[in-house]
Amino acid sequence: MKKIPFILSIFGIIGFIVLQAGNKTTVADANHEIKTLASVLQDENILITGWSVYARETLEEENVDRLVRDLKAQLPNWTWEGSDGEITAVTNSPELQEKIKIVSTDTNGPIQTYVMYEVRGRYWNKNTETFLNKNLPGRIFDIFRGNATTFSCIEGEFNDKIKSALPVYKSKLLKAFKAEEVEGLEEETFISTSAVSPLFDKSLSNEHEMNMQLGLRKTERLGAKTTLVVGTPIITIEY
Repeated sequence: MKKIPFILSIFGIIGFIVLQAGNKTTVADANHEIKTLASVLQDENILITGWSVYARETLEEENVDRLVRDLKAQLPNWTWEGSDGEITAVTNSPELQEKIKIVSTDTNGPIQTYVMYEVRGRYWNKNTETFLNKNLPGRIFDIFRGNATTFSCIEGEFNDKIKSALPVYKSKLLKAFKAEEVEGLEEETFISTSAVSPLFDKSLSNEHEMNMQLGLRKTERLGAKTTLVVGTPIITIEY
């Protein structure tokens, strides 16, 4: 089991390095992707227990003070903290949390500024779709100066009473996403797979033809259940 977090971290590191070089998507893509993930899982009678949209942009030449000042003016009710290279802002509501992080570094020469935004929700309902349709586009426009690289993830659990083996669930979900597996890891209580699905437009990169990841875990404590995380183009949360 100790090797699982290591392998997953390698997936994540590779993904971020590749995406840093290009393959940018728009907020419209993110909106489509998170809704597609939710629609497929709902069609499979999977209970959605959480979701997130993550966006990131690198600004090579940017006045950080001006950027922060502009964002504070646009988002006056957020809680702002930090200075000297790392600034965070957070706002919470009963159903979701939004966070902005601005990090500046000069370790590789010229100062680079990384702007990151994440929204996490606990439920999937009409309020979720209202936020995605009305609030998210404006938020991305306010925060980023260009096209941000975006990632979408959904967490869930099987609410049916059939106690199937994890490979059965994996095959069922890959079929639901019309996806073809590229690589994966299988253990008795855990499965992770990377795949290509025609439901999502872009691959990770020209060198890494994959646009979704799926993780499944079976737990026996506090009642047996199977949980999952699915993301495009990669999973960006711990599981």
